[in-house]
Amino acid sequence: MHWRQKVDYWLETLGDEDPLKIDLLKNLSNEKLMEDSFYKDLAFGTGGIRSVMGPGSNRLNVYTVRKSALGLAQYILDQDDDAKTRGVVIAYDSRHLSQEFALEAAKTIGRQGVQVYLFDELRPTPLLSFAVRHLNAYAGIIITASHNPPAYNGIKMYGQDGAQLPPAAVDSMVGYLEQIESELLIEAADEKQLKKSGLLRYIGEKVDLAYIQALRTIQLDKKAQPKDLYIVFTALHGTATKPVKKAFSALGFNDVIFVKEQSFPDGNFSTVKSPNPEDAAAFDMAIQYGKESNSDILLATDPDADRLGVAVKNDLNEYVLLTGNQMGAILIQYMLEQKKLAGNLPEDGCIIKTIVTTELASAIATNYGIKTIDTLTGFKFIAEKINEFKQFNSHTFLFGYEESYGFLIGDFVRDKDAIQAAVFISEAAAYYKNQGKSLYKILTGLFEKFGYYKEETRSIMLEGKNGAEQIERIMTSFRDEPPGTINSIPVIKIEDYFKRESLDTVTGEKAEINLPKSDVLKYKLEDGSSICIRPSGTEPKCKFYFAVKGKTAESANERLSELVKAVFNSTCDLALHSI
Repeated sequence: MHWRQKVDYWLETLGDEDPLKIDLLKNLSNEKLMEDSFYKDLAFGTGGIRSVMGPGSNRLNVYTVRKSALGLAQYILDQDDDAKTRGVVIAYDSRHLSQEFALEAAKTIGRQGVQVYLFDELRPTPLLSFAVRHLNAYAGIIITASHNPPAYNGIKMYGQDGAQLPPAAVDSMVGYLEQIESELLIEAADEKQLKKSGLLRYIGEKVDLAYIQALRTIQLDKKAQPKDLYIVFTALHGTATKPVKKAFSALGFNDVIFVKEQSFPDGNFSTVKSPNPEDAAAFDMAIQYGKESNSDILLATDPDADRLGVAVKNDLNEYVLLTGNQMGAILIQYMLEQKKLAGNLPEDGCIIKTIVTTELASAIATNYGIKTIDTLTGFKFIAEKINEFKQFNSHTFLFGYEESYGFLIGDFVRDKDAIQAAVFISEAAAYYKNQGKSLYKILTGLFEKFGYYKEETRSIMLEGKNGAEQIERIMTSFRDEPPGTINSIPVIKIEDYFKRESLDTVTGEKAEINLPKSDVLKYKLEDGSSICIRPSGTEPKCKFYFAVKGKTAESANERLSELVKAVFNSTCDLALHSI
């Protein structure tokens, strides 16, 4: 159906009092907006569905939420009877309409006779992942758009292992969604009737307590007294304040100052431009608190508390924001150091990271005799590897991470977990402070030992239908006309994850990439640098990941700057002029 026909259909079908119809009527003259809102149906990306809220088949609203929920219900119903009984856990974050969308999903799924467990108030994403496993549910949903702007919301769907649905399950889900004639005709059950029948059950504190109990298992130095470590924490108006307070209290961290202005849930994220801990500006208030209290480390979580950002004091006693790559390196060093000291470092231990995450992680792991495995971007691929380890008894999972501030220590959760990361990096900070060292000193020590690894991610924002087409043209240009050199440095290897094939440009030899098919390209240069390019699975962006290694901090910074400049400003090779 053409997008104009879809607009007419929605106008004919929606009731006159429906807020979405009123919104549509106000914006009918905005042809570009109408086309973007209706030209396609919402599609699953790396982290589920994420979109601007509003009327339209390509927007998140009560009807597209019902459609996604119905697709999941039908997927469950086509499994065995046990899946229907085990049911679905649903959670939601602090965004506008998150609670309403969660209830609509619950009522839609419950109407199909599938058991639903709905959290009684907002919860972080890792609590949802934990709850699926703890309650032995068959699936999970959380309503969140992570760190996106306030106009966005989204749906993440989880399997029975507590991980986001893998590609095969998503493909099945899409098949069910394609069979749904119209999202506007989907019916939801009555909440009171569902509760009366027992198909809808509200959950809360018992699950929280079980999670905190599990959290205790990741402590490595239970004898350490963190009383002299001073921490500032901000939830950036998201879901983390309550669970982080409980976690720090349970693990003995009492000198924690919470940024009061950002502790309460707020879908407008009114004190920050972006609720993303990767954004240095998001730390402005935390830095003020840190200076006033002379705190050692500053911690910030995104709205659904799956990502953690950390700021530490440098040699000039100024707070600097660590990158996700740097944080992961510190956590790996602390974990492996402690396990070796305790004599319980497993010979089959394994670190799992993504293909765009720093190679410093591999260098540290190798120094301890620990293997590192790379996966595609997206934490569900890390979770898949954890399942493989369990199934085949092949490796002991130690740590999983991705450069975008996502970390996992204990596999009782199967998604990135900022609460775990917050208490674990605080434990590391306390341990090293007792030795007279800061986290910054630990990081510089790693660089001095293994080399100065430096990474940077750049994104080109291209919104709407035209933007999606531009991103596709960029990827096609890179794939069909790969650069022979970048910044005058020869490209020696091209990895095409869509073709699942790598090419040695020197010998012409090709090799299979043993990872799932994905629209990702990676170029490895003669000097050890690399560039990875991929469309974002959750945002209208084309993302570029740059990585270099230098003998000094200055040489690494210079090399990285030149590489980024060559890609974004050069008139040759890299196809950015298709924008």
